[in-house]
Amino acid sequence: MNPENRLTANLPQFPESLWRDTVDVPTFPRLNGNHQTDVAIIGGGITGITTAYLLSKAGYKVTLLEAGTILNGTTGFTSAKITAQHGLIYHNLLEHFGEEQAGLYYKSNNEAMEWMIRTAQELHLSCGMTRDDAYLYVDAGDDKTRQQLEKEFAAYQTLGLPGKWLDSVSLPLRAEGAITLPGQARFHPLQYLLGLLKAFLENGGVVYEHTTISEKVENSGRLTLFTEQDQHAITCSHAVSASHFPFYDGGALYFSRLHAERSYCLAIQPEMQFEGGMYLSAGQPTRSLRAVEWEGRKLVIVGGDNHKTGQGICTFGHYENLERFAGQLLGIKVMPYRWSAQDLITLDRVPYIGKIKGDKEIYIATGFGKWGMTSGTLAAQIIADQIQGTDNPYTELYNPSRFKANPGIKNFIVQNANVAKELIAGKVEIIHKKTKDLKRDEGAVVFHDGKRIGAYRDLEGHLHLVDRTCTHMGCECEWNNGERTWDCPCHGSRFSYDGAVLEGPATLPLDTISPKIP
Repeated sequence: MNPENRLTANLPQFPESLWRDTVDVPTFPRLNGNHQTDVAIIGGGITGITTAYLLSKAGYKVTLLEAGTILNGTTGFTSAKITAQHGLIYHNLLEHFGEEQAGLYYKSNNEAMEWMIRTAQELHLSCGMTRDDAYLYVDAGDDKTRQQLEKEFAAYQTLGLPGKWLDSVSLPLRAEGAITLPGQARFHPLQYLLGLLKAFLENGGVVYEHTTISEKVENSGRLTLFTEQDQHAITCSHAVSASHFPFYDGGALYFSRLHAERSYCLAIQPEMQFEGGMYLSAGQPTRSLRAVEWEGRKLVIVGGDNHKTGQGICTFGHYENLERFAGQLLGIKVMPYRWSAQDLITLDRVPYIGKIKGDKEIYIATGFGKWGMTSGTLAAQIIADQIQGTDNPYTELYNPSRFKANPGIKNFIVQNANVAKELIAGKVEIIHKKTKDLKRDEGAVVFHDGKRIGAYRDLEGHLHLVDRTCTHMGCECEWNNGERTWDCPCHGSRFSYDGAVLEGPATLPLDTISPKIP
């Protein structure tokens, strides 16, 4: 599509990621038979591709399997900051993990960042890799968050992190204090990962798309995985789940130890000059800023307004909130892109990375909490080391079998009480809207043929009706008008308007219903 056709200060009608729209992503076939490999990696984002690159480089026969298309999940819709500054995290880590482990969290993410920068140079990747300082700031008048930010800076000092306190920032933000972490980075994530993918393929790697792996696993010397669609068998020595919710969790019930959140991005050309820097608000609502180059122009990616999946306001309103913020702060000349992303958050805010408990050679990487660039790279390094039998200093910190009683018990109770509430609420809500009430490009929960169902009338006027009962655990999905999807408020599964699975843990589509009336 010609970019000039979309240069408007209004929100684009349809969501589209700048990253996805500015690269040509190769396509790969679906697996149509049984397959043997050393390592099967499920998930074609930053974790899966980086793990595949590292292991293929080490001489392993590696197969990458993607349920949809590669780089079309969270990695393709990130804000793409590469940083060890992960919001208000280090004070929390000191309290719940101790000084040694908190220090390892910084060191592991910083090393992942430096590895990415070095790898981009070694592979001569044209991915816009640029050093930039990161800023965590507090809005003027937010005394509670200011106290939290001061505790965070005290944690920086305790841990010896190279952060500095600033009383103000150069942007016209109403900031009353900030922590800056110098020498972080930003880049074009898909240009970078397509370079790693090319190297992986040159190393003999194999990729299959549109291949969903079921939770069925057999273990008789080697692992045998099975495709959801055709029950084709994939025999391997090691399997890596790099697809957010693990395809197999060995009875650990990770869906009860994770919750899904959505966040939003706009790409704008500002009226005011943006000097650079990567900014993140410490308080709520979340606001994020970073520069990016596009079509010879300097744009700013404005992000934030996160909420639990399926539990936001009218989702288009989140984009409007960011538009107002960006307009007041920088002014908006044009706005060629808007998009959103989903990520998972663990009970203690530290990702689950490594071998699952038990005798199966299955490894997981999940719960990156919106910091997937460093966390996804770090996960690949840890898992590649574990598969090769190499000691990794970060194994214990990210062990997916850990359970921190504080804050784990409290967060477990809160999160699963919320799931129970949403499960019940979706079954008893009163619905007045009917299919005949829907305008073009409108979706809603409607009362149809004596039942509550999901309905969307497309731009041509055709109705798409689905049973909105999530195929994971039976919660009722809610309509997301910003993305035209059905989102589950319990565990974050997402489906297209015609029922196809977009994000797990669900693996089966929503049932479709034939319309009986226009």
